[in-house]
Amino acid sequence: MPEEVLFESESPQSRTEIASYLRTVAERLEAGDDITLDAGGDSVTLSPPSTPTFEVKAEREGPTDGSGELSIEFELEWDENADETSGGGGLTIE
Repeated sequence: MPEEVLFESESPQSRTEIASYLRTVAERLEAGDDITLDAGGDSVTLSPPSTPTFEVKAEREGPTDGSGELSIEFELEWDENADETSGGGGLTIE
């Protein structure tokens, strides 16, 4: 299935700034509000359903025998035209 990037932003941020962005997303999710992403004149507003799929991934990119780049990715996904579905659960973040 082809992928269309609707919005993308990547820049160095302090831990405090990142936490603030994540807190804003969390507050909007909890309230059931839309989420608007805006940077550099690009903007997109999305309306996550009450039970989107939540994917958490830790990755290491680079050679298996040397230093690489580490990442933590958080992703919410849902079908644009799907009915509401129940969540899975089981994830713990400490």
